Amino acid sequence: MTDTIIALSSGALPSGIAIVRASGTASGALAERFCGALPAPRTAALRVFRDDEALEIDRGYVLWLPGPASFTGEDCVEFHLHGSRAVVDRVLDLATEMSGVRLAEAGEFARRAFSNGKLDLVEAEALGDLISAETEAQRRFAVELAGGAQSSLYEDWRARLLHARSMIEAEIDFSDEDDVPGSVSDRVWADMRTMSDALSRHMDGERRGRIMRSGLQVAIVGAPNAGKSTLLNAMAGSDRAIVSPEPGTTRDVVEARLDLGGHLVVLADTAGLRDEAGTVEGEGIRRAIQRAAEADLVLHVSETGLFEMPQLPDGPAVWTVRTKVDLTVDGATPVQAADYSLSAMTGEGLEALVAALTDFARDGAGGSDLAPGRARHMQHLAACKTHLIDSLSEQMPLELRAEHLRLAGEQLGRITGRIDVEDMLGTIFSQFCIGK
Repeated sequence: MTDTIIALSSGALPSGIAIVRASGTASGALAERFCGALPAPRTAALRVFRDDEALEIDRGYVLWLPGPASFTGEDCVEFHLHGSRAVVDRVLDLATEMSGVRLAEAGEFARRAFSNGKLDLVEAEALGDLISAETEAQRRFAVELAGGAQSSLYEDWRARLLHARSMIEAEIDFSDEDDVPGSVSDRVWADMRTMSDALSRHMDGERRGRIMRSGLQVAIVGAPNAGKSTLLNAMAGSDRAIVSPEPGTTRDVVEARLDLGGHLVVLADTAGLRDEAGTVEGEGIRRAIQRAAEADLVLHVSETGLFEMPQLPDGPAVWTVRTKVDLTVDGATPVQAADYSLSAMTGEGLEALVAALTDFARDGAGGSDLAPGRARHMQHLAACKTHLIDSLSEQMPLELRAEHLRLAGEQLGRITGRIDVEDMLGTIFSQFCIGK
C-alpha cells in the first residue's frame, strides 16, 4: 500500500498561518484523529485540534479533499493552523506515529499528481517555476506553461506524427486493399514539412524562453579598478561586491538579481582582465571570460574610454560603458565614444543605462508565441527535428521513414512524460520544496 505523506506546505515558520497537507488513503483518518468528524468535501470548517489525550493543540480550519478531485488525485486533507513551530511539530509528530503515515520528500506531492495523471512533466516543471518566480514576467511565463498550453502544442504535434506514421504504414501493408488510397504520401509529407518548419520556429524561441525563466544574463567586464564592482553595487542598491583601489579584489563572480520592468536581470561582476596575474586571480579571469561568453549582454567597462580587450568573446552583444565621469583620469585619452557614460558614485548617467537594460530585457523576452522553457525540452525537440528531417528523405525506404516518424513522436512524448521518463523523475521532482 502507498504511504500517506504529510508535510508543511506553506512558508517558513513562524508565520501567521501554517498549512499542513496530507495525501493518501489515511488522510481522512488523520483528520478524524485530530478534529473528530470530517467536514463536507471542499468546505473549510473551524475545528479544535486535539491530541490522543484530548488536550487542545490549536484551533484552525480543516479542508477535506477526497480523491480523485484533488491536487494529487488521492484523498487529501489540509490543516490551516497558527504558524507556530511548536504547533506544526506537534501535529507532524502525532501524524507520523500512525501506521502508514510518513513525512513527504521534496516534490512528492507533485510527483503523485504526475503519476495520477493530474499533471504532465511540462506542467509540473512550470509549477516549480511558478513557486520560485521573482518577477511578473516569470510569473506569467510559468502560469502559461502550468496551464497546459505548451503541453497541448507538443501533444498536437505528437498526434500528427502518429497519424502520419499510421497512414504510411497502411500504404506499405495494405496497398492492395480497395479501402486504402493508392497513395497518401504527398499529403503526409507535405504536413510533415509544415510541422518541421513550425518546430524550427518554436526552437528559435529558446533564448526568449531562457530569459523569461532564468533572467537576462549580463556580465560586467573590464580592466582592474575600472569601476565594475561600484557599478554593480549602484545598480543593486546595496554593497554586493567589495570595492577597493587594490587591483584583483574581485576574484570570483558576484551576482545581483534585479527586477527591471517586471523582468529578471542577473548582473555579474567579474574579475578584472589583465595579462599579469597570479594563480588565483588567473582563475578568476578565466571565469570572467567564461561568464562573458555565456551572457546575453556584456557591459565593457572602462574608466579611460579605452575599450581594447582581445579576451572578450564574439557571441553576446557588447555595450561600452565609460565610468568615473565625475573624475579626471591622468593621461586618459578616449579613442572612441562609449555607448554609455556615467558615474556610479554620483548617479550621473546611471538612469539611462538602467532604462536601456530594461528595454533590452523586455525585447529579449518579447513575443507572444510559446517558447521552450528548459534545456531538457530543447534536447528532445532537437532530437525530434532530426528524426523528422530524416523521415523526409526520399532516398530512404518507406519503412525507415515511418520508423523516424515513430522516433520523432517518442521524443515529444518524453518532454511531457508520456513515454519512458522514469529515470529522470527523481531529478525533476527533487528540485521542488518540501510540501509540494
